Amino acid sequence: MTIIKRIKDAVNGKAPLSAKRSGKWPSVRKHFLAINPACAVCGGFKKIEVHHKNPFHLHPELELDSSNLITLCEEDTNGVNCHLLFGHLGNFKSLNKTVVKDAATWNKKIQTRPIISKESI
Repeated sequence: MTIIKRIKDAVNGKAPLSAKRSGKWPSVRKHFLAINPACAVCGGFKKIEVHHKNPFHLHPELELDSSNLITLCEEDTNGVNCHLLFGHLGNFKSLNKTVVKDAATWNKKIQTRPIISKESI
């Protein structure tokens, strides 16, 4: 990760500058995305992030644990940034302890949403 990206993330509240990733993180992230390539909320494939359910800067022992990860996007599809809204409840300085349950609930709602047409009204 470049210093510019780390500074940007720190400014946005994603992780403090003091948070250092493991050298194994890029390969763990790549492997996780190979198995879980789509956003768990909307099913999107663009601007994908691997979100830590328990932040790695608070729980470094869980940084590489795949059970602590979930795929979320920052695509802003239909005005929603799934990583920010579902992973951090709208504020990168926060966390959502029920992110997996919430992602599954909203994914089901999105997949089964009714499409409104003139004929259905």
